[in-house]
Amino acid sequence: MKYPKSLVNGSTIGITALSAGVGKKLDEYELSILKIKENGFNVIETESVRVNHFVSNTGEVRAKELDSLIMNNDVDMVMCAAGGDFALEMLPYVNSENIKNNPKWIMGASDPTSLLYYVTTKLDIATIYGHNGGSYDAINLDKSNLISLEYLKGNLVKQDSYPLYESDKKSRTMDGYKLDTEVVYENLFGDVDVSGRIIGGCIDVLKDIIGTKYDGTKEFLKRYSDDGIIWYFDNFAMDSASFYRTLIQFKEAGWFENTKAILVGRVMYPSEEFEMSYQDALRKAFDGMNIPVVFNMDIGHVVPKMTMINGAICHVISKNGKGSLEFELR
Repeated sequence: MKYPKSLVNGSTIGITALSAGVGKKLDEYELSILKIKENGFNVIETESVRVNHFVSNTGEVRAKELDSLIMNNDVDMVMCAAGGDFALEMLPYVNSENIKNNPKWIMGASDPTSLLYYVTTKLDIATIYGHNGGSYDAINLDKSNLISLEYLKGNLVKQDSYPLYESDKKSRTMDGYKLDTEVVYENLFGDVDVSGRIIGGCIDVLKDIIGTKYDGTKEFLKRYSDDGIIWYFDNFAMDSASFYRTLIQFKEAGWFENTKAILVGRVMYPSEEFEMSYQDALRKAFDGMNIPVVFNMDIGHVVPKMTMINGAICHVISKNGKGSLEFELR
């Protein structure tokens, strides 16, 4: 696994819109950029970032803007501006050779999963999942935000489960998160204490990658079979039945070979169908496979959220409703 260089104070972050533009939330985005700068980084943006549309530009243009940051020697890492729905359509235009020859950290959350997953599983370059360029939109940044910025500097501090999470995103202001509900991790098949090579992302996006030329899962699993695999899934809005069917699809595609644990975050917009809970879906999908499963972790859209390093070694502990993650770059 190739690990890009860590950033230092004064490093430059290049922000690009792989999917949606940030125009609808420009005030929040500008606050986020201010906070990134206050934490020691310079920022440049590609042209389409501030577009007010669910796609910032054509797939070809978005890929060219990404490439401009990859090839810019003054840019130390690439950060995705926002989520969205159509990052997948720009993948055919991505210059893979330039990414391989100029490895930089690429960080994003939600829809940018498609690029991150491709870069890590196909190109064997670690990527970072959890935050976008607009994720730091609070006057008082949460601890989880600050940890993500420390990770960019190579300070891979242990991430412990948080005491509270935000149950209603609509209650948030630019003062910060409104944390109001106790965090309780659910171990569906017993306590967890394992290490392995971690991979994952937004499951709403991953389902669209299966079997495409951007799906490097089988190569990744073979390459790191000695380490064992830990999967993490961020479920944005997939209902429980669709979630179950997707897990079965992954299973039949061979994605869960040599799996040591499954980590699932809190669902942003839950919807339980056919009287099936998300816990039921997980139990049914992994019954008899002897794979530990943790549900309702601090992973994904519901804040606070942990920073995940695709391709790294991860040590996971979960017991008594709480847990931790520690990453190692080897």
